[in-house]
Amino acid sequence: MQLATATNSTHRRASAGCESRHDVTAVFDDPNLVSCAGLAPVLKLAERAGLQELVTEHVRIDKPGAGNAVLKVLALVAGLIAGADSIEDMGLLRHGAMRRLFTGIRAPSTLGTFLRTLTFGHVRQLDAVASRLLINLCRRAPLLAGADTLAYVDVDDTVKPTFGYAKHGAGRGYTGVKGLNVLLATLSTPGSRPVIAAARLRKGSTNSAKGAHRLVADALVTAKACGATGTLVLRADSAFYQSDVIAGVLRAKACFSITARQLPPVRKAIAGIADTWTAIKYTHAVWDEQAQGWISDAEVAEITFTAFGSKAKAKQVTARLIVRRDPDANPNNQSPLFTVYRYHAVFTNSPLPMLEAEKAHRAHAIVEQVIADLKNGPLAHLPCPQDGSGPTAPGWSAPRWRSTSPAPPAPWPRPSMPKRPPARSARNSSPSRRGWPARPDA
Repeated sequence: MQLATATNSTHRRASAGCESRHDVTAVFDDPNLVSCAGLAPVLKLAERAGLQELVTEHVRIDKPGAGNAVLKVLALVAGLIAGADSIEDMGLLRHGAMRRLFTGIRAPSTLGTFLRTLTFGHVRQLDAVASRLLINLCRRAPLLAGADTLAYVDVDDTVKPTFGYAKHGAGRGYTGVKGLNVLLATLSTPGSRPVIAAARLRKGSTNSAKGAHRLVADALVTAKACGATGTLVLRADSAFYQSDVIAGVLRAKACFSITARQLPPVRKAIAGIADTWTAIKYTHAVWDEQAQGWISDAEVAEITFTAFGSKAKAKQVTARLIVRRDPDANPNNQSPLFTVYRYHAVFTNSPLPMLEAEKAHRAHAIVEQVIADLKNGPLAHLPCPQDGSGPTAPGWSAPRWRSTSPAPPAPWPRPSMPKRPPARSARNSSPSRRGWPARPDA
């Protein structure tokens, strides 16, 4: 899908016809109407960033229905930018005068057939396209202002609920919600909005940190290529407090700031902190879900800590343990004999001072806004609405999200298992108790 070489600019009137039915529906049936005129500058920017050349260079699909991959990928990207989140919604590219503005538009059914030909290897090819496109965009636009001084890579996962019984990869994980798991890595600076650097779509029952070290490695490479040549810090919650994740960060010569789990070694280290706490006051009060109240005052201290002491010496990491303690809730306003605290530990090797490093770690919550935007956008109908009226067959549910930039892979379908033979009691020809005849002596 490309911008048309010659367009008629004299028709700028936009109108919409209406069909009177039991529900009124707006129809773009005017031949001079363009429903998504904003696509023109966006696709022009993608063209200048080399999206077509990247797809041609990295995407190789030799399957029926996968021809003209460049045009189909561009059409999918354009459709998703315009708000489409299902195969059926891709029809908006053929409304009104869209064919006069763009060339190479494909039917929704054609795009769906193309998506169903993708495998995990093709998804990785699209990942290569996505990362290089982000790099080219950063060179042409100030997306990451100040990345040469300080930048952050935030990693987190979320569960998108699914409904029905035929969703490939759907399962229940740590949240207890049946759905699919999305692992996400964003790149941002203190003065810029986050951009998605890497993503994976995984089965719902997976562990949060499964495969995270590989995604972190990819995201850090992309971040440095985007201009993050200064201090680069990975931020994550306690689910990613693992030696493999930290080892991947150290191999990339970056810093980490990860919430430490309250394991016995961590609690012992916190108990050994002397009375060197520094009082802080939040600029904005923090809502505590556990205590169901606002926290505005806290204290921070720091100590040297060696993590993963039970593992081999090569996997042990010595760095800073920055601890924040908050007074525990006292709903009855009783006069306590001593103050009870709750502790939040951050394991980091950030070069920032203690208070700045602790404040910067709390800004990791910015990734939650990205997740919320995804769930209201590209993931809104993953894989289908709650009422079960999916846009197409279940085959569209997983592959469709791997068509854009960045694009996580779809979980592989569960292999069909042979039916288990019936139990011995079920193979008997004896009638059930309900069907037994009456006893002769009854």
